[in-house]
Amino acid sequence: MEQELQSGDVVANKLRFHYLEAGRGPLVLCLHGFPDHAYTFRHQLPALADAGFRAVAPFMRGYAPTDASPTGSYQTAALAQDVIALIDALGAKSAAVIGHDWGAVAAFGAAQLAPNKIGKLITLAVPHVAPLFQAFITNPAQQRRSWYLFFFQQALADAALVHDEFAFLDRIWQEWSPGWNYPLEEMASLKRTFSKPGVVQGALGYYRCLFNTNLHDPALAAIQAELFTKPIAVPTLYFHGAKDGCIGAELANDMDTMFTGGLKKIVMPAAGHFVHQEAADAVNREILKWLV
Repeated sequence: MEQELQSGDVVANKLRFHYLEAGRGPLVLCLHGFPDHAYTFRHQLPALADAGFRAVAPFMRGYAPTDASPTGSYQTAALAQDVIALIDALGAKSAAVIGHDWGAVAAFGAAQLAPNKIGKLITLAVPHVAPLFQAFITNPAQQRRSWYLFFFQQALADAALVHDEFAFLDRIWQEWSPGWNYPLEEMASLKRTFSKPGVVQGALGYYRCLFNTNLHDPALAAIQAELFTKPIAVPTLYFHGAKDGCIGAELANDMDTMFTGGLKKIVMPAAGHFVHQEAADAVNREILKWLV
């Protein structure tokens, strides 16, 4: 029987996070990316609940109703700390973590900072950042796909996102998951999230912190310097859509050495970037096999 989604709030890492949840049992923390929000896991939360888990999907920092960063920092070290703090704040000693897109980046970072807090890791659509950053330099196809990374560094991006009732979001979903007839009600819900004060600036802040270290918190310098350089000891399941228009599936080929705890990779042939929505049933089956 499908579980009804509930919502709640919790304070973690000095921010108030709003979240959706379903079920009772061991914690599975589900982290969304861009341009998205917690409802992206609407197919996974009930399935996890039915399997005996407590599935929680927070709106990530900067995505209302969750607080924006008070310092304007959305660097990867802070995202990783958010994950660890959320596990504690939700009353769990450890959790399985599912991350899509920026949520995958946060999950990778958390697994490196506190592997004892994460029993199993499931990431989707964004490979480990080591081959990803190398591709920005060496892979012409990925350079073309990643045009938005560099556009987002410009002040014009703020206006572009809101232009014509957030038509930019439609364009991104269409380009990143070509041929997917995404649910219009979900896009409407996403646009309502992005229309809330500060969300556009927060969402773009993730990208701006990638290249502008002036936006980093000096207190996180030591953590930031080591993040993503040491192998991940947590058993990891990774999904990528073969039709992904954001990040080429081939970028996952070179990340095996970064996973000393084991890595299983699954490429979904008919899916794009939003693989967990496009192929929800198949992804859910694999997730539950990995967790149970």
